[in-house]
Amino acid sequence: MGLLIGLRNKRMEKLELVEKKFKALGTDIYLQIVCGGNLEEEAEKKLADLQAFYFSVEHIFSRFDSGSELSYFNSSLGKFSKASPHFLAVAKKNLEYYALSDGLFDPRIITVLEWIGYDKDFSQNRPKAKLEEAFPKEHFQDLTADLVIDGDEILFNQRMDFAGIAKGYITDTVWQMLQNGGFRNFLVDSGGDMFASGTDKKGEDWKVDIEGIPEEKILIKLRNEAIATSGIGRRKWESGEKRFHHLVNPKEPEKFNFDLQSVTVVAPSVTEADFWAKVLFLKGKIEGKKFSSENKLKSIFLDYRGNAWISGEMKKNLEL
Repeated sequence: MGLLIGLRNKRMEKLELVEKKFKALGTDIYLQIVCGGNLEEEAEKKLADLQAFYFSVEHIFSRFDSGSELSYFNSSLGKFSKASPHFLAVAKKNLEYYALSDGLFDPRIITVLEWIGYDKDFSQNRPKAKLEEAFPKEHFQDLTADLVIDGDEILFNQRMDFAGIAKGYITDTVWQMLQNGGFRNFLVDSGGDMFASGTDKKGEDWKVDIEGIPEEKILIKLRNEAIATSGIGRRKWESGEKRFHHLVNPKEPEKFNFDLQSVTVVAPSVTEADFWAKVLFLKGKIEGKKFSSENKLKSIFLDYRGNAWISGEMKKNLEL
């Protein structure tokens, strides 16, 4: 009888949604924890700790901050230096994803980004391509020759930009910290890079919409999964008569495709979702959809006509 009463009381316990919103990583951060009222104070303290964590790591990977760890390595080419654990982890992921994408994911695109005008924080700068200068056409050797890891030390032989997966990695670190703290039902949203754990306040799957698609048309269900979107809706510009965006194909750096508005991917981790969203976007609408189907990726492709293509695997996450 005591056990039944305990279970009944647990089911009747009022759940609270503890939230925190702030800006970090150049975007809006929104953290939500679902918990019983007696854990509300503990949840609030945890969210404050996580906010401090975001602030402590946001400049590690910034190429716009001259004092960042990335800037240090970019200005210290040809020599080994000790790296922080977070920087080391992201460097290893860049090597892994470079190989997995057959070189389509390459952190050395920094020279092209600077040439097309994306050399300052996008929110504070209107990009303008350096059309009067020659387009950078470096022919890179294998990434393993330019990004060398030895224990906890790293050597750059070329400058790098780790922004491709840094936000995803930080978001993954945050949700892992929440799980390690004993929390099971929460949502971590780093400017659209999200991880949904457990269930929402109603005890249901978390539901998120896709930018550019009305939620009455497509709503994605998440439970213990991540979602990320790569797109050019907010980061595209013109210089002269040419159009540019920030998603650079290292194999065709002078070609900027506009057949897609965005690609959204659901995966076990935010870093992985971020990676595949970028790779599928760079592959283009036709090749990207084919690759997604063949590799059973959960993806949504949105073109500029407003047409959405949903992979067979992603249909399992649709809110019907």
